[in-house]
Amino acid sequence: MSKAKVFVDGKIAGKKVVVFSKSYCPYCKKAKATLKKYFGEDEKDIIEIDNNPDCDAIQQYLGKITGAKSVPRIFINGKSIGGNDQLEELERKKELTVML
Repeated sequence: MSKAKVFVDGKIAGKKVVVFSKSYCPYCKKAKATLKKYFGEDEKDIIEIDNNPDCDAIQQYLGKITGAKSVPRIFINGKSIGGNDQLEELERKKELTVML
């Protein structure tokens, strides 16, 4: 089992909301701001992968399990909801609160 798989799967299983992010990414910043409105710090895990030495492997594995390697990759209750565009769409349709 790859190190990236163990890391990602463990993070996804650990919190209600998990975001794989890069600290400089504007879409990641938007997603984090949106999620902050709905979740407390104890309910979510924001993982900044840009300084992780396994960043490329993590993104490759995220691509394998979600269909996209770009960040943010957002998981709610262990399920991938996509990236920031999908998060904004869920919020716009008032479906984000239903998922919570």
